Amino acid sequence: MPRGPRLDAPATLHHVMVRGIERRRIFQSDRDREDFLDRLGRIIQEGQASCFAWVLIPNHAHILLRTGPTPLAGMMRRLLTGYAVSFNLRHQRSGHLFQNRYRSIVCEENAYLLELVRYIHLNAIRAGLVKEMEGLDRYRWSGHSVLMGRESRPWQAREEVLSYFGAREAVAKRRYRQFVFEGIGLGKRGELSTGRESRDGGKAREERSGRGESRILGGGSFIEEVLSGAERIVRERVQLRRRGVDVEGLLEFIGKEMGVTREEILGGGRRREISQARSVFCYVCLRRVGLTGRQLSEALQMSPGGIHSASVRGEAFVRENGDLEKSLTSYLNN
Repeated sequence: MPRGPRLDAPATLHHVMVRGIERRRIFQSDRDREDFLDRLGRIIQEGQASCFAWVLIPNHAHILLRTGPTPLAGMMRRLLTGYAVSFNLRHQRSGHLFQNRYRSIVCEENAYLLELVRYIHLNAIRAGLVKEMEGLDRYRWSGHSVLMGRESRPWQAREEVLSYFGAREAVAKRRYRQFVFEGIGLGKRGELSTGRESRDGGKAREERSGRGESRILGGGSFIEEVLSGAERIVRERVQLRRRGVDVEGLLEFIGKEMGVTREEILGGGRRREISQARSVFCYVCLRRVGLTGRQLSEALQMSPGGIHSASVRGEAFVRENGDLEKSLTSYLNN
């Protein structure tokens, strides 16, 4: 069966898996691992993406990231090509290093972000590289050690993940660790690496469409939205890139549509109308324009986790208000 096109757009959550050809090792030494992570970190930062979880196993790797304006395909091409060339030179070998192209699953962020963080980091235990939580805490080649504060990887979205577990770091780390520990008893959740789970009948609709190919993890409505809306969103973003993103104009437009001022959206006001407008602004910037949570955090003085939560509320509000959706689409396309 021919391979389908990548489902890729800015602000999309991807579970990425890369494997060695014929299940061979892609990491033979700590130097290999550091080389791979150095390249990954540069590409994450330069692509304005957010990396939430990762783990290096001798013959494969998992990465959980939210794309920025740089497409996933371009980021992965740089990462895997550069690393393969370096690995071959270092180990005096030639030929392919990776099995086919990488595998990526588009994930419903609100439902699966934390589940995927836990699943990916527990791979070190499932693979037998460490025993129990104490070993995982000390395992250098996993993003879990970064979240626990034992390793430093500035390109990992540590604060955003911990923000889901508490405002104080010590409390957040304790709750996060307990969350991961509880995942040990859940066993190997295959749907998190295959994209085959969906709720409310979405899988059946995906299979009938012939387009899904288990590339999407989420509920039926999310699957349909990704498959039917990808072309429209990509078209909007291409047009925005061509003429430049006018964030100030977007602020003024949303404020006018929702009856608040630019200053109120940027401020900390909690009035319902202001909060709704701010959430809509976060949604449009993250999901439809392709800005990053880090960029919005600075402008709105909100945590990345708060930005994400606001964008989810904003998306729901826009969906419930058809006139606003039409106005936004018209504005973004003109």
